[in-house]
Amino acid sequence: VRVARALASAARSFGAELRTGAEVAVIRSHEGRATGVTLTSGEELDARAVVSGLDPKRLLTQLVDPLDLGPSLLWRAGNLRLGGTVAKVNLALGELPRFRGIAAEDGERLLRGRIVIAPGIDAVERAFDASKYGRASDEPYLEATIPSLVDPSLIDDGVTGTRHVMSVIAQYFPYHLRDGSWDDDGRREALGDTVMAQLERHAPGIGALVSARQVLTPLDLERDYGLTEGHPLHGEPSLDQFFAWRPLLGHARYRMPLDGLYLCGSGAHPGGGVTAIPGRNAAREVISDLRRRA
Repeated sequence: VRVARALASAARSFGAELRTGAEVAVIRSHEGRATGVTLTSGEELDARAVVSGLDPKRLLTQLVDPLDLGPSLLWRAGNLRLGGTVAKVNLALGELPRFRGIAAEDGERLLRGRIVIAPGIDAVERAFDASKYGRASDEPYLEATIPSLVDPSLIDDGVTGTRHVMSVIAQYFPYHLRDGSWDDDGRREALGDTVMAQLERHAPGIGALVSARQVLTPLDLERDYGLTEGHPLHGEPSLDQFFAWRPLLGHARYRMPLDGLYLCGSGAHPGGGVTAIPGRNAAREVISDLRRRA
């Protein structure tokens, strides 16, 4: 939260206008060049450059006019692999949980970092194996943080008895299920229960500390946050979708096939992980192009 606010403040100090809830429906173009965007409200905004943080598959197949891409490039963009297998569980806790192997007096210090629950390589492989067949993992691989240890302002005073919040990234829960949908009755809560059971194995008693729980399935991540198939990295980080091939061969330097359109998110090199490197690199290319055309 603090980082987001600091970035917003820095942007405004340079004259940026920030708008939330302004969803882009179409990237407008003229003679092969991006000229602005049209919002779902119908409002049109003109721009010398359009810089997108969307995943490249959604950007190129849903927002750009197919005539600006041509059939070959449109086909390539449509075949970018995402294969989302990530779910998210957010917890409000009455107390700091105690994990096996961590003394009570060391908990607050040691739990400030990332908590990884993966008993071994074989366990991770078994967790992933289920997702290959469209099934949810019974003993998922978890990456958790307790951000309230470093930022107490995250605690919601409206949730009685809350002293900490915990954010859990859970894998592997495939976007495409073998049977049914994530919207089926009980499916979302079953996911949450599976994650809690895995936490309980390593932090006995954590379930009793939970005063509120939010479960986000891969489908929720797509609908609520615009992550196609719920993939937080905007595309599989496989060898054929990395380095010069990210997002597509011939378009790895942040410039998209439509002149004046740039990619600055996790779907661009070097990928996701909240490094800000894709955005920085994209900004340098935008500035370079605008200066050259000035």
